[in-house]
Amino acid sequence: MSLDTQDPSRPLRADARRNRERVLKAARAVFAAKGRDAHLEDVARRAKVGVGTVYRHFPTKAALLEALAREQFDTLTAWAEEAEQAADPWAAFTEMIWRGAELQASDRALMEAVAEFKPSVARQAEGLHASIERLMARAQEQGAMRPDATGEDVQLMMCGLGSVMQMSGDGWRRYLTVMLDGLRA
Repeated sequence: MSLDTQDPSRPLRADARRNRERVLKAARAVFAAKGRDAHLEDVARRAKVGVGTVYRHFPTKAALLEALAREQFDTLTAWAEEAEQAADPWAAFTEMIWRGAELQASDRALMEAVAEFKPSVARQAEGLHASIERLMARAQEQGAMRPDATGEDVQLMMCGLGSVMQMSGDGWRRYLTVMLDGLRA
């Protein structure tokens, strides 16, 4: 169950919808910069709303972080589905992985949410993983990806990449290059 208090079957009033979007936009910036150390008061200040408005939409910091993680997984899923349509599956796979890594590197909160991987977010990520596995199967059929590579390998690789990002600044780019070379046939 999501911690977001909004009932998806009931549309928000226009002003409430605008405030919610302002809060999410501000939260993306605040949490990307500060990670979990950010406070909801920082989010409210950046969104130019009262802290009560933030709490009406997201009763806890965890609920707000979950909403942000869900948005990021939606973005990653859209990229994976787009990559599935490409003529060259290996090139599309590597481009998608690089795009995801760049997003991960620019957003501390995403890295932390992915590392924690709550069950509710994990269920949402199933579509992403299925899309990646279909793309990998095409790259394997093409002969560009090693035949024993699995979607789980990619999940572990991206989790490991998050740890490398926290430890080595820009050194993650070399690490990702090595990991992708390891997946190449």
